[in-house]
Amino acid sequence: MSSLHEWTEKVCSEKSHELWQSVNDLMGRGSTPVSSTIAADDFHRFMDDKVAGVRASMDGASPPQYTTAPPDCVLHNFTQLTTNDVVAAVRQLPDKQSATDPISTRLLKEHVDVLSPFLTALFKHSLSLGVVPSGFKTAYIMPRLKKPDLDPADVKSFRPISNLTVLSKLLERLVVRQLLDHVSVHKLLPDFQSAYRAQHSTETAVLKVLTDTLTAADLGDLSMLTLLDLSAAFDTVDHPILLRRLTTSYGFNGVVHMWISSYLAYRTQYVRCPGSRSTPLLVLCGVPQGSVLGPLLFLLYTADLVRLVESFELCPHLYTDDTQIYGFCRLGATDSLRNRVAVSLLSPTGCVPIDFNSAHRRLWCTVVHTSAR
Repeated sequence: MSSLHEWTEKVCSEKSHELWQSVNDLMGRGSTPVSSTIAADDFHRFMDDKVAGVRASMDGASPPQYTTAPPDCVLHNFTQLTTNDVVAAVRQLPDKQSATDPISTRLLKEHVDVLSPFLTALFKHSLSLGVVPSGFKTAYIMPRLKKPDLDPADVKSFRPISNLTVLSKLLERLVVRQLLDHVSVHKLLPDFQSAYRAQHSTETAVLKVLTDTLTAADLGDLSMLTLLDLSAAFDTVDHPILLRRLTTSYGFNGVVHMWISSYLAYRTQYVRCPGSRSTPLLVLCGVPQGSVLGPLLFLLYTADLVRLVESFELCPHLYTDDTQIYGFCRLGATDSLRNRVAVSLLSPTGCVPIDFNSAHRRLWCTVVHTSAR
């Protein structure tokens, strides 16, 4: 059992992911095992049917529109990696690994000086040719319970988390740094997307929404808040639309675009459960949850949602696939505000920039009014 001093260090950590991991450990989140009565093939079938249902609901949607990147915003090639880059990235790896890794992360770190020249040569070859090794594109899915009070015998209670090899995620980390540098320099990510970015966290998201709401209350206004959750968001990302958006809206061309296209193509996955394993299947859409690059690709795919909400004179704030849409009005103008929120959610034109239609959106929480103080 950890000492009081060790727990104090964890809870007082300045790194938000370490803080939340400590909270999850204390509350036992994610520790509930999958029921042995559920076979791996049942999970895989449920996941495939859910994704197919969401994508079918988008049939007939208007074609997507694309924000155009500035003329000088172009990234053709990756910056050449050095052995020092790889060594530093290895030493920053979290101390965990996949069951398919040939060696543990601990051993990789201990012998990084010996292994780094070979890893650097492999990664440089991949980035120069724009090709991701096929061995890096197979994931096994470990179902994780969404909430502690859900039924562990029901396939709907779990979310699919992809387990990838440490070396594949190491390569992704090196790529993500370069992609983030590019979009940060050109200010291509919206300010109000608080996920997978330095100094953008759950805390900043809560503070922004709460501050805006309290400020409105001080002015005597009412606030209307709608919370949205996208069903199977990561798993339903359309690859052709994503790849076109990366070129048009972010300037990813040449070898960089080829590499990301290779990363998405011909991925396979299978589900592992206690006592069973599903048949590996080709992944035709989506980005893997549990990867390093997948979340960034999802942010780039959905960034235009902020502009869409703002076009209705409403305030957006995003955290991955969770969206807060809110607005303010005087006491006698609630009907007008409610109508604006409804139109932003349900109108056919509202789905154009982000490739979703109203059937893909699930209203997670209804309207909340904050009375003036």
